[in-house]
Amino acid sequence: MAMLEAARVPLKGWQRAAVSLGAFIGAARDPGRADLVHALAETTGRGAFEKTLERMKNCPEGREILRDRPRVISSTVEHLYDMPPNTFGGTYAKFMGKRNFSPDDRTPVRFCDTDDLAYVVMRSREAHDIWHTLFNLNTNLIGETALKLIEFEQMQIPMGALGFVVGSARLNEKQRKLFFSHYFPWSVKAGLQATDLMSIYYEKYWEVDVEEVRRKWGIVPAPPPPKQD
Repeated sequence: MAMLEAARVPLKGWQRAAVSLGAFIGAARDPGRADLVHALAETTGRGAFEKTLERMKNCPEGREILRDRPRVISSTVEHLYDMPPNTFGGTYAKFMGKRNFSPDDRTPVRFCDTDDLAYVVMRSREAHDIWHTLFNLNTNLIGETALKLIEFEQMQIPMGALGFVVGSARLNEKQRKLFFSHYFPWSVKAGLQATDLMSIYYEKYWEVDVEEVRRKWGIVPAPPPPKQD
């Protein structure tokens, strides 16, 4: 947790509002600025993250996570690339490797008051690509928008709702039609049906078959896009 503590900046009420406003304006201009998107999530989602923390404390597996504070970073997942492709860990490694993603690219947490809250926020960021893997969602605009809706259903983070609204608004006409007819109904059901995604100790299941963990956690993968006539 030293890295998280070093990055944190305490904010008073008016400072939090100012950071939120600045991050909102900047992120609206450039949605690709992950630092601004995450700053907005931290400063507007405090209540939602606190509720997530309480749910984790009330769940045996969630309490284990908070006690151990596992990290999804290169040094802890590099062995997954040697796992069979049918395993949860092997599937995650394939997802990351295919896109040349690094788990170390996540923005440090800066605007959380406590160590536990900072960890919950970082855990949600580091689990983002795990959720992409489990729900079999691409990282294109449609996939990210669908996952934002699932994240909002799971944690009620305002940024999740905003990400869904902004993402769907950026879709072109053809993409929007596909999203709302095909992916939107699925994502609504998938987010509500899945177990609490923040209270899963993912690291304990890397070697398990990916379909088995999906069944265990009530996760329904995204349906393939309909064939074009």
